[in-house]
Amino acid sequence: MADNMIAWDLGADRVLVLTIDDPSQATNTMTEEFARDLTATVDRLESEKDTFDGVILTSGKDTFFAGGDLNLLMNAGPADAESIAAGLDTYKAAFRRIETLGKPVVAAINGTALGGGFEIALACHHRIALDAKGSLLGLPEVTFGVLPGAGGVTRTVRLLGITNAVLNVVGQGRRMKPAKARQVGIVDEVVADRDEMFARARAWIAANPGAVQPWDAKGYKIPGGSPSSPALTANLPAFPATVRKQLKGAPMPAPIAVLSTAVEGAQVDLDTAFAIETRYCANLICGQVSTNMIKSLFFDLNSINKGASRPAGFARRKAEKVAVLGAGMMGAAIAYVTAQSGAQVVLRDVSLEAAERGKDYSRGLLDEAVAKGRITPARRDEVLGRILATDNVTDVKGADFVVEAVFEDLELKKKVFAEVEPLLAEDALIATNTSALPLSEMVTAVGRPRDFIGLHFFSPVDKMPLLEIVVGENTGDEALARAFDFAQQIRKTPIAVKDVYAFYANRVIAQFVDQAVAMLAEGAHPASIEQATTQAGFPVGALALLDEVNMKTTLKIQRGAIAAATAEGSTYVETPGTPVQERMVEEFDRPGRLAGRGFYDYAQDGSRLSLWDGLREHFHKPEVEIPFEDMKERLLIAAALEAARCVEAGVVRTVADANIGSLFGIGFPAWTGGAIQYINQYDGGLGGFAARADDLRAKYGDRFEVPESLREMAAAGKDFG
Repeated sequence: MADNMIAWDLGADRVLVLTIDDPSQATNTMTEEFARDLTATVDRLESEKDTFDGVILTSGKDTFFAGGDLNLLMNAGPADAESIAAGLDTYKAAFRRIETLGKPVVAAINGTALGGGFEIALACHHRIALDAKGSLLGLPEVTFGVLPGAGGVTRTVRLLGITNAVLNVVGQGRRMKPAKARQVGIVDEVVADRDEMFARARAWIAANPGAVQPWDAKGYKIPGGSPSSPALTANLPAFPATVRKQLKGAPMPAPIAVLSTAVEGAQVDLDTAFAIETRYCANLICGQVSTNMIKSLFFDLNSINKGASRPAGFARRKAEKVAVLGAGMMGAAIAYVTAQSGAQVVLRDVSLEAAERGKDYSRGLLDEAVAKGRITPARRDEVLGRILATDNVTDVKGADFVVEAVFEDLELKKKVFAEVEPLLAEDALIATNTSALPLSEMVTAVGRPRDFIGLHFFSPVDKMPLLEIVVGENTGDEALARAFDFAQQIRKTPIAVKDVYAFYANRVIAQFVDQAVAMLAEGAHPASIEQATTQAGFPVGALALLDEVNMKTTLKIQRGAIAAATAEGSTYVETPGTPVQERMVEEFDRPGRLAGRGFYDYAQDGSRLSLWDGLREHFHKPEVEIPFEDMKERLLIAAALEAARCVEAGVVRTVADANIGSLFGIGFPAWTGGAIQYINQYDGGLGGFAARADDLRAKYGDRFEVPESLREMAAAGKDFG
């Protein structure tokens, strides 16, 4: 098949091997060229089916198939709905012809198969997955604001039943290792090597000459029953409630569309179910939310993870011996993720007891992983064996990387650096884990300022993906490159930020929570504030988040921000929220969850109970009515304005950094695509956003002042890109 990216190889055993290998890309994706070649291949399969007894479908890449063309999906708008639907139907038609060919077809999945790539495998009668390193399988479209539209929802429902399909595969967009995919039921076999994969495929073809899909077999019924069956009818009403609970009112249409597609499609014949799936999928693809999510969570994230901001010209280096100074909550967690990466870790504190307590953090997490079967005891012991808990400073001798993680006290940090620097390797990278303190004041304690950098981790370190790399005035490009390498080594998403007070993420989150507390000061009901937060799309209520951070900490950061603004000659705009936090700490002694009391009450085990009754008594004014839409947009727009100021001032280097930093660092709503994309996509573009901010400023104060640069971009018809 000349010029066809699907190679045709008919063996003497009458087994046809079709190998997908797009010569124009490193991975196979659903391009227009692939759709053309797929249709041509299916035409030939049908015309020459007497020449073979079965088909093995595989890939010539290291991965199987990456899925849809996300560039195409991201740029689709309402005017493209018809062509998008036609494209989906083209794939559906080809896949349907494959599964009704009359010959057994086996998918030999030699690596990662996600989205459209796995939908190809679902159209085969049998799926064998190679247990390749890093291989992931599944249908993650919902995490990009769309749904599996080439038969994915319809086939998984008919394969697994509505409940299992929605909860285990399409509703959450889970990416699974091959063994998990086998357990869930979306692959049939998992093999250790490529030869075994093909041998098993040939054996299955020989044993199943009349293979058909389960849903094409006589007497087929959907597992678990159709929506009208009594067994399922009793449970179906819980599904929408579950989705609503998960979304908390956020404007995320994809999970709702997935459920609708699954339930509606299960009540009709296969072709009608496919039509329902196409309708819902095309509507999502052509909507703004999928554009936002694809841009940020695929293109922006990939750009960052591939090192777009990493200085060129420096060989990649792996940290071999890492000294973590301070075994408190942050230091203990940094030691854990570093040991997981393969590096030797010296976890040093002022006493051996404190250092061992820090190591216990790793021990607890690893023991839990063993108990759940995620790792072996040998793996646990291997990781723990890399962590040396010590009170002896000489144990850091020769370390090529040091991360200071002591209390946020400038003089203490400087003392620690001065003590350890003479013991380190000559070219060791020296990093401070600080959430706000300026590097310019710490760097005086070290003799090699070019090798001094900031690493702002987010708590809990083992779960939060973002790492802010703080670049000081004297930090060299090689140090920055090594910091990027370390971030990748410990599997964090790094963004480079300028050495200004509170850096980027904390500046943005401060505006968000400040608006929440300001609304409380204005008299809004605290429950309404929390509802506004979650319905805007934030993962937790703003008051709950502030309890987690602790108001003693936020007030300290705020005082630092005021001092920094004064030093810069700018004006710090205070809001009514500051006195509320001061009263909570000083008058009511309710600083947050750590103390067991804050905006919320907490149980003895630390679990959140309910909003403190005193909030209504001391702050709520029933006569005050703030429009609910204003409440939601105050939270979003205040944070987005600060992100825009940070872009303007070069606090972050790229729009991608600003978007991902807001999503991964502060939980900015995923549907927006990030704080800057939220501005770009606002109704009316930057002009519409500025007009709405002006309206809020007139009502609620100068925190909504629009940067002049944003107005200039709006006037020129531009966006942030």
